[in-house]
Amino acid sequence: MSAAAVIEDLRLHGLRIATDAPEADGSFAWDTTEMLVVELDAGGSTGLGYTYTQAHAAEVLVRDTLAPLVLGQPVRERAALWLRMNAALRNIGRPGLGTMAVAAVDQALWDLHARLLDVSLADLLGAVREAVPLYGSGGFTSYDDARLAAQLGGWAGEGLRAVKMKVGAEPARDAARVRIAREAVGPGVALMVDANGALDRQQALAAAHDFAEQGVEWFEEPVTSDDPAGLAWLRDRMPAGMRVAAGEYGWDARYFRGMLQAGAVDVLQADATRCGYTGFLQAAALCEAHGIALSAHCAPAVHVPVCAAAPRLAHLEYFHDHVRIESMLLEGVAAPVDGVLCVDRGRPGHGLALRTDAADRYRITP
Repeated sequence: MSAAAVIEDLRLHGLRIATDAPEADGSFAWDTTEMLVVELDAGGSTGLGYTYTQAHAAEVLVRDTLAPLVLGQPVRERAALWLRMNAALRNIGRPGLGTMAVAAVDQALWDLHARLLDVSLADLLGAVREAVPLYGSGGFTSYDDARLAAQLGGWAGEGLRAVKMKVGAEPARDAARVRIAREAVGPGVALMVDANGALDRQQALAAAHDFAEQGVEWFEEPVTSDDPAGLAWLRDRMPAGMRVAAGEYGWDARYFRGMLQAGAVDVLQADATRCGYTGFLQAAALCEAHGIALSAHCAPAVHVPVCAAAPRLAHLEYFHDHVRIESMLLEGVAAPVDGVLCVDRGRPGHGLALRTDAADRYRITP
């Protein structure tokens, strides 16, 4: 990479895509997903990053606040740019939309850096594995029993070794829905549940014992992640073999460190569309230091290279909505083989590119 390779242009694509059916979890419902795609140009190459958030607001933030910090700067200074972008959010608000906007730019910087070096992003990050294990994720509370069984059973039939469903919207129905899921996937597939913080501690503990009868191995956000003490309380009381997971809303090392120091999780989650590749690597380092497993949250296409470099990675979430969107809008999206996504070391960067013609159908901002 030439020392003179500076960021010459930044392009933004705010998109809104309808779901293929109404979706809901324990605490939220939606029928569209919004996505902001960031492209950075330097030295004849283009780097790409994206996040799932309110696209118009994130686009304004990137254009007005982050772009002036990035344009004209050397690509090799991506670590300094990460710090400057985060510092610029001080009076705007870092957690939430602000850090998600930074995450998209950060991904694009890492991708661009690797492309200018003509190496795969997995190699630049230091891959420790050739394939990333997946779990199928959906099972929305808005689904009827037939669709729940068909979706989870379909993933099991395709070779995924674990699946996850949503619970918590109607706690009285959850035990029956989990039984349907177990029947659909069979005894050899790991079954996971996610309450999205909808339950209180006593509700969650009672539900965990009901779910244990069906061999549920993972209880994600049984209470809100804003209550790490509650997560730790539940972790100490979970049925044998059931792990507590949380962390998907983490923005940086301080958040992840706090979750681990509280003893809140058996598995820490991190999401590069919320914390960027830089934040994900921070989470991976903290998991290594604490001896805790790491799981990647959603957005499977963009996570493969950084998951390949995480020593204590458990798996990557193969989330229904994002799988569909990424396959429609991005070139270079790999399909699972025997329950894993193989690391592509044959193309520079993460190997993804925006299908502009397809994206134009969903554009919501100029």
